[in-house]
Amino acid sequence: MRVIIMGCGRVGAQLATLLDKDGHQVIVLDKNSHSFRWLPGNFKGTALLGHGLDEISLKKAGIENADVFIAVTQGDNRNIMACQIAKHIFNVPKVVCRIYDPLRRDLYITLGLEALSPTTIFSQMLKEKVEE
Repeated sequence: MRVIIMGCGRVGAQLATLLDKDGHQVIVLDKNSHSFRWLPGNFKGTALLGHGLDEISLKKAGIENADVFIAVTQGDNRNIMACQIAKHIFNVPKVVCRIYDPLRRDLYITLGLEALSPTTIFSQMLKEKVEE
């Protein structure tokens, strides 16, 4: 699969590493070159400096041929907007968005976005640990 990951923080870099090890073609897009420090030295994918809301950056990343677009920056608004662009303008088949705010996540799911909220997921995991 050709996968574009917007955001190279800990989650983006970890996901890129896992997908790269599984043999996928991975492009990591971040607006800060310092973020690429999270990628391991043996990363075979591409680290690309650019903004995920910018059409030129997205085209350089190969969005027109991407199978998957994942947005995992720290900003819900950036993630939502980038996923909308990937899905509705570039017709990327699979688009996944990290949304911290659980209420917003629910709203965007009703609008057709595949969204995950680490807030909800982690809270549920903690609850399960407490109730063990």
